[in-house]
Amino acid sequence: MNRNDSIIKLNKVLEWDIVIIGGGASGLGIAVDASKRGYKTLLLEKYDFGKGTSSRSTKLIHGGVRYLQNGDITLVIESLKERGILKRNAPHLVQDLSFVIPTYDWWASPFYGIGMKIYDMMAGKLGLGKSVIISKKETEKLIPNVNKKGLRGGVIYHDGQFDDSRMAITLALSANSKKTALLNYCNVDGLIKKNKEIVGLSFTDSINSKKYQVKSKVVINATGVFAEEIIRMDQPKIEKMIQPSQGVHIVLEKKFLKSKHAILIPQTSDGRVLFAVPWKNYVVVGTTDTQIKDANDEPKPLKEEIEFILKNAGKYMTIKPKRGDIKSVFAGLRPLAATSDKKSTKEVSRSHKIDISPSGLISVLGGKWTTYRKIAEDAIDAAISINKLKKKKCRTEKTKLFGYKKNIDWSDQMHVYGSLKKKVESLGGKEDNKSLSSKFYISNNIIKWSIIHEMAITLEDVLARRTRCVFLDSNESKKIAPGVAKKMAEILEKDQAWIDTELKNFNKLIKNYTV
Repeated sequence: MNRNDSIIKLNKVLEWDIVIIGGGASGLGIAVDASKRGYKTLLLEKYDFGKGTSSRSTKLIHGGVRYLQNGDITLVIESLKERGILKRNAPHLVQDLSFVIPTYDWWASPFYGIGMKIYDMMAGKLGLGKSVIISKKETEKLIPNVNKKGLRGGVIYHDGQFDDSRMAITLALSANSKKTALLNYCNVDGLIKKNKEIVGLSFTDSINSKKYQVKSKVVINATGVFAEEIIRMDQPKIEKMIQPSQGVHIVLEKKFLKSKHAILIPQTSDGRVLFAVPWKNYVVVGTTDTQIKDANDEPKPLKEEIEFILKNAGKYMTIKPKRGDIKSVFAGLRPLAATSDKKSTKEVSRSHKIDISPSGLISVLGGKWTTYRKIAEDAIDAAISINKLKKKKCRTEKTKLFGYKKNIDWSDQMHVYGSLKKKVESLGGKEDNKSLSSKFYISNNIIKWSIIHEMAITLEDVLARRTRCVFLDSNESKKIAPGVAKKMAEILEKDQAWIDTELKNFNKLIKNYTV
């Protein structure tokens, strides 16, 4: 995947079949679907692929236990099916993870046990494992750090885990083809209309400050929480359609869980569920559901959100986490449908909606990582339904994603590259595969691969999304940043001024991830 190649394609194609705005889960999923159907496809991302919500999830591919609790059965069934498809199509990125629900009331184990049996039944042949009611002794054995005071037992069930921004990059690589061009750091300036119908758009390439106008049969708006901004380019007086909801996660050292199993806390003080999930030798704990007035490309965790997670997680752990234990904190914004009634954001459905405007703009509203493939299928089918595209069948249900490899070693931090692992390692000498940090794995070869093959342009691209350093340990990321910037400058043939600018931007950014 090369940016210059995409620019060459951009200058050659007179009219695209599809132009996608947004390079998150939905946009990249649509690009994969469109490319596999054989449409000429251009994707434009304002910042970097997966920069927004798509890199800030709980790292779960799941049916949604809470959706079951809320009675959103259709979404649960759809999500469980998609979970199975994604694990089958990307076995190097999605793994089975067992969850323990510790119970402290006499009724809790049978109650949650029945609920999880229904969950299993809904998954059918695509299930990951059977749920089981377990004793107090078994619960303590599986989660050694669980709060033992008043513990009666537990329920164990199975869901999927993945690395969200690595999945985003994998989708970009899977979509990359002769008929597809993907560009990051491109800002859409406006939509082009002819006889009240959208026939293209104008955008600015932020890297070379060049302006472009492109023709397209279809424009698909997949900008998540910012979708309304694009819709207003088409219909300036539209009513509010999206209500942003902020979800915050904290990252702790693995000593706070001491288990390969995750904990699901079924009832927090605000009626949500809370997860403590082992991830890359750390523990991700979250999330919150806070209504936010305005969407921001770099959302900031609120003090009360951090306190809420610490307080609720602490009730279930023998070692109670404090603010000083937090290695990184990150916030993402959910693009929930705006409702006229006063529902709390946790009650608003996570199912997606495809909106078609009178001028033909197709907008994806809502959705979640697990169902990205179905969202993409529905978006392309919507374009076919209004006679904008020649009818072609969806092929993604059985499409193996880039780097597909079975039976990988999940303890190997290079597993995210799947079948490409040896190619990444062979980019330089033996020394180039040594980690630049003792806290997480990042090597010179990974930096080089990220730039040459994965379109990484900034220091943040490499440290936050091509690798997950920023999300694992913010202080350690700041410490290694000068060395990474220097290596990037060497590969990109940049000068000291470029290094200084990148470090200045990065040091400003890292404050959002540090408590």
